[in-house]
Amino acid sequence: MKVLVSDPIAPQGVEILKDAGFEVTEQSGLSPEELAKIIPDYDAIIVRSATKVTKEVIEAAKNLKVIGRAGIGLDNVDQETAKSKGVKVVNTPTATSISVAELALGMMFAAARRIPQANVSTRASKWEKKKFKGFELYGKKLGIIGLGRIGTELAKRAKAMGISVQAFDPYVKTSEYAEVVDLDTLLKESDYISLHIPRTEETEHILNKDAFAKMKDNVVIINCARGGVVDENALYEAISSGKVRIACVDVFETEPAKENKLFDLEQVIVTPHIGAQTKEGQTRAGTQVAELVRDALKQ
Repeated sequence: MKVLVSDPIAPQGVEILKDAGFEVTEQSGLSPEELAKIIPDYDAIIVRSATKVTKEVIEAAKNLKVIGRAGIGLDNVDQETAKSKGVKVVNTPTATSISVAELALGMMFAAARRIPQANVSTRASKWEKKKFKGFELYGKKLGIIGLGRIGTELAKRAKAMGISVQAFDPYVKTSEYAEVVDLDTLLKESDYISLHIPRTEETEHILNKDAFAKMKDNVVIINCARGGVVDENALYEAISSGKVRIACVDVFETEPAKENKLFDLEQVIVTPHIGAQTKEGQTRAGTQVAELVRDALKQ
């Protein structure tokens, strides 16, 4: 059987597939047209976030039995078409949970102490000590939207640091690590708000103009989840008005984000969708997705 790895995964994952006797092709950077052209030759495809396994790609496949996503989200896979064609879809929801949670926590530190801005200022020989007076995280209230694996990992770490944690998640009633509240309560009471939800019809622009109006002044927003769960225009206005003190953004409505008006604001800390980009997380994701694909093909 033949497996196409169209986004790079950990070498350990590729070895798992080869050891199972599969013929593995590693070919990244394929356009949708190129992928649709070669997919008929393969029994399985493994992707991360770059490759889009569209309806056209799945319909072009003749032998495809399984689609493996090395990561959490499946928004780059047409699951309905896959299901209709009898193609199994697998992913690795736990592989990078700690990696993303740690980035969100790092963003909180960066916002509280304005570390990126102070770094740039000091390198420019300005020595603006008084300008970068910060805040302690201890005793503050963190609101987590989405108390799944990542949200829970963040809650654990925040609670251990003396941060008060509350969370909104319509699918969670109680938590050992956070007080579960309704969304309006979270918006009104939180000093920091961190999102950990997929982008769906239900969550699209969950933080919009009306949501920002309900928040405390000088709130800090952290989005290491998915672009589109925060309305970027409303966020820009909220920062410009002073409602939002700092926003930390790892994901964008359009990616790769080469141009975005949020980049013009000093109060915004941005990273290029690196939440899952740790050595440990990527190794787990690569090996786990390889094992899932192997097992699916062996059935």
